[in-house]
Amino acid sequence: MPSPHAPLIALDHEAREQLETLVRAHSTPQAFVFRAKIVLRAADDDAPTNLQIATEFGCARDTAANWRRRFAAEGLPGLQDAPRSGRPRRFSPRGTC
Repeated sequence: MPSPHAPLIALDHEAREQLETLVRAHSTPQAFVFRAKIVLRAADDDAPTNLQIATEFGCARDTAANWRRRFAAEGLPGLQDAPRSGRPRRFSPRGTC
């Protein structure tokens, strides 16, 4: 069940600059860029709802709500991938495991 109120995102100048720099950098993973764009949009002056953000970015409302909530709770580290359960993948660059 969705939360009735999305957390307000207020970014100071430094935090906004940091997120915008990460969005512009070509070396930033695209998943992180997407999450940062959601947070930047959530921090805009018109205070968009999760549904508005989801519509603009072509994602599910729950996706926008999740990243907004994690950023509000944890800040920039909250936009990183969470550890996955289970055994780590075994991969060798030479094709042998």
